[in-house]
Amino acid sequence: MPSVTHEALVELFKNRPTLAAEMLHDALGHPVPTFTEARVESSDLTEIVPSDRRADVVVVLLAGEQQRRAMAIVVEVQLGVDADKPYVWPVYVSQTRARHRCPTGLLVVTINAAMARWSARPIDTGHPGWTLTPLVLGPQGVPVVTDAEQAKAAPEVAVLSAMAHGQSEAAEAIGVAFFEAADELDEERRAVYGDLVLSSLNAAARRKLEAMMKSGYQFQSEFARSYVAKGREEGMREGTLKTKAQAVLVFLEARGLEVPVEVRERVLASTDLDELDRWIRRAAVISDARELLATTGS
Repeated sequence: MPSVTHEALVELFKNRPTLAAEMLHDALGHPVPTFTEARVESSDLTEIVPSDRRADVVVVLLAGEQQRRAMAIVVEVQLGVDADKPYVWPVYVSQTRARHRCPTGLLVVTINAAMARWSARPIDTGHPGWTLTPLVLGPQGVPVVTDAEQAKAAPEVAVLSAMAHGQSEAAEAIGVAFFEAADELDEERRAVYGDLVLSSLNAAARRKLEAMMKSGYQFQSEFARSYVAKGREEGMREGTLKTKAQAVLVFLEARGLEVPVEVRERVLASTDLDELDRWIRRAAVISDARELLATTGS
């Protein structure tokens, strides 16, 4: 099942068809032919591969009045090691090339440096002269967007920047740039992109955004004000969740009960305040920490 992060990255490339070409050319320095239009095409490759195997996004670059297919780009979002990909990626490329009758490249997108290294490994297909080396856009290749005008011109790049660099020192500036530009987006993208940016920024950056609001700083974007307020509410809730989760563990450990790794991880991962309240009460009476999860049906 694709994760929320995976689907979010896929949507960025679907919402901005030129993004794949921009990242290939601007971030990776890969030559891209002159084109007049970028079009998202069907990524269903079931003619050769099973129905559950399809590329994340296929973008075709069109050139001239005749809308000649100048290049196709297969975009694959990769967030974890998948032993199947070295076998299916060459299929994606060759099938897309056959369907659109044009040069085809593979762009792998990831926000994890280790995954970028894994994804960039050359794939030896076994045929002489045919080794597929994926073009990989990792966090180091994603631009750091801290300028509101740049965010306004390419909001999807700004969101990608937050997802790749939201834990860095540039997080605050990235967030400010996005929210300054947010009013230019349609309502649906404002909501989705705002959630993505806020959830990607580190806690310190979110706190600084809140402090800017309290000190009288006025974002140009009305949307920014509502989302910073929302971030404050969510931050308070996250703090409450963390406090209650720690209370459960403290009670168990204070009673001399050994807390298995799976119990500790489950407690710390809980996002249900009522559940944590029940666990706090149970932690005071159970004789084995494993009983904590058993009582919830987990």
